[in-house]
Amino acid sequence: MATDCLFRDDSYRQACDARVLAITEQGGLVLDRTVFYATSGGQPGDTGALITASGARIPIATAVYTDAAKTEIAHVPADGASAIAVGDTVTAAIDWDKRYARMRMHTALHLLSAVLPYAVTGGSVGDTDGRLDFDIPEAGLDKDDIAAKLAAMIASGAAVTSRWITDAELEANPGLVKTMSVKPPMGTGRVRLIEIAGLDLQPCGGTHVRKVDEIGAVQITGIEKKGKQNRRVRLAFA
Repeated sequence: MATDCLFRDDSYRQACDARVLAITEQGGLVLDRTVFYATSGGQPGDTGALITASGARIPIATAVYTDAAKTEIAHVPADGASAIAVGDTVTAAIDWDKRYARMRMHTALHLLSAVLPYAVTGGSVGDTDGRLDFDIPEAGLDKDDIAAKLAAMIASGAAVTSRWITDAELEANPGLVKTMSVKPPMGTGRVRLIEIAGLDLQPCGGTHVRKVDEIGAVQITGIEKKGKQNRRVRLAFA
C-alpha cells in the first residue's frame, strides 16, 4: 500500500491528517499519507508523534521504508506498542526543529559535492554535522579553501527546487548521479531531481531548504583518509 509522501513536494509541512492502512509485524504504523521522512540516503527518519482522534499522543522514534521501491512508510512507535487500529484517523506531526536542521545540513552537503566534484562513496546527514566520502586519488584538500567556497555559495542565496524526470531520462543522463554507494530509487517510473540554481543538480529523495542562505554558517571540521582513494570530509554548523 503506497504512502503519499508529502515531504517530497513540501519539506516545510509539519503535520497532516492521515488514516492507518496497516500495522507491520514489527509494530510500525503505515499511513495513507505522511509528512515523516523515512530513513534513506544517509538522512535519518523523522521523529515526532501521531495524535489520535481521542487526543492520545503516540511518540514516533523513526520512520522507515518497508519496500525497496520506497513507496510505503512505517512509523515506528518509540515504546514499541501503540493503542491504534487499522482504519483509525490520526494527525502526524514531526519534530520540526530536528527536521529543519537536517534540511539545512542536507542542502549543505549538496553544495559540498559541488565544491568537490568527485564521485561520492558515502555520506551521513546529522542534526548539527554531516559528512561525505569522496573517491579522490590524491588528497590535496584544504579545509580553509573548501570552507571559503562553501561560504560563497551559501551567501549567493541560490534557490533550491525539485522536479521529476522519468527512469528513462535518468538512464540517458548517468552523469546526474554522483553517489556510488546509494543509487536513486527506480522502478516507479520517475525520479526526483534537486536543483540548486547554477550550482548543483542531482537525484535525491531528501529534504532541503528553499534557499541556500537558510543553511547558515558552516565549517569544515575534518578531512580523513579512509582508503587509498577515499577521503572523508566533515562539516558542521558554525
